Amino acid sequence: MRGLNLQSFVLGLLRLGPLSDMQKILVTNDDGIHSPGIVALAEALEVIGDVTVVAPAHEMSAASRSLTLARPLRVDRIDDRHFAVDGTPADCVTLAMNLIFDGDAPVLVVSGINKGGNLGEDVTYSGTVAGALEASVYGLPGIAVSLVQRINFDFAAAAQFAVELSRLVLDDGLPQGTVLNVNVPPGPVQGVRVTRQGSKIIRPNVTTGTDPRQRKYYWIGEESLTWNEEIGTDYEALGQGLVSITPLHSDLTDHRTLERLKSLGWQTALEPLSK
Repeated sequence: MRGLNLQSFVLGLLRLGPLSDMQKILVTNDDGIHSPGIVALAEALEVIGDVTVVAPAHEMSAASRSLTLARPLRVDRIDDRHFAVDGTPADCVTLAMNLIFDGDAPVLVVSGINKGGNLGEDVTYSGTVAGALEASVYGLPGIAVSLVQRINFDFAAAAQFAVELSRLVLDDGLPQGTVLNVNVPPGPVQGVRVTRQGSKIIRPNVTTGTDPRQRKYYWIGEESLTWNEEIGTDYEALGQGLVSITPLHSDLTDHRTLERLKSLGWQTALEPLSK
């Protein structure tokens, strides 16, 4: 798929015009409520909606879609529009939808802007993507936005892109259970591609140390990283300096393998084990 012509893309967005009503938008992230990425995102979205931020009190990167079940959660109400939760992004969306909005639900959930990309297999670990996916539980569209950069973050272009994409989603909608995973390269937007999820090759790096109480600890990181820039993938788009928009679905079923396993007769072969 070729990159979209930027001028045509922007003109198409501008033709949408302003929304007639300031609809409610929920903003969350996994970098924490004080991250400059979520600050830039929330401020930018205020031109199209009534924004409420419900985000982790501290960084919760790689929390995936986990919920906190082994302890109670606490919410710090910073002001009428900002709430800090001592939990995961999924906790934040759950509390927002069931308590904070008090029945007056938002129409869109936007998660980010993440410090660093969420490409390929990262989507299964990402708390940023999880915040958007949790929207599907409530029948809402969700958008996850990440800035593919590690230092000297400038969120301005990514925040503005999130605004224009949100306009399109609110106007056209998304299929039930679908969210958009958006990865934005640094600098001005040069073009856009709708992509599929790519893949990367990593070698985990586990650092071992000893704390002051002489107990061993282990710190997981990534030592070696390469990726496959196959045609049509998120990695290919970012490799060309383009924004990647990947539609994701909460249904993780591998439908091709499902049919193959049925054709192999595994179901029938294993049936006696249930007797």
